[in-house]
Amino acid sequence: MNPKNKITKVLVVEDEGDIALLLELLLDSNKMSVDTARNLCDAREFLEKEQPELILLDNRLPDGLGIDFISFVKMQYPRTKIIMISGVDPAAEDAALATGADKFLCKPFTKAQLTESIHLVMN
Repeated sequence: MNPKNKITKVLVVEDEGDIALLLELLLDSNKMSVDTARNLCDAREFLEKEQPELILLDNRLPDGLGIDFISFVKMQYPRTKIIMISGVDPAAEDAALATGADKFLCKPFTKAQLTESIHLVMN
């Protein structure tokens, strides 16, 4: 998935612990260094210290909507790729892509769908 064995830094922004852990386990096996933020405030703090190449961003978070976070990320960190993940509102896909998300995944998704989405946005 990654050229020349480079490790990709990924930030998972997800408030549901089980989903965050599952994403971490799925990504860890693909030469990715994974960090997790449970809300937008923690994600913003993380971005001030480190710039991940990829953010997996849930839409409904305790302190706001991930979709509103996309434009901030794209303005401050334009090289960072974003895959929006949502299971609540499939209509959010158009808005997320229009706001700057590189890809949208509806929950539930398979490991193959996740891997393919990451491959598409990172290459």
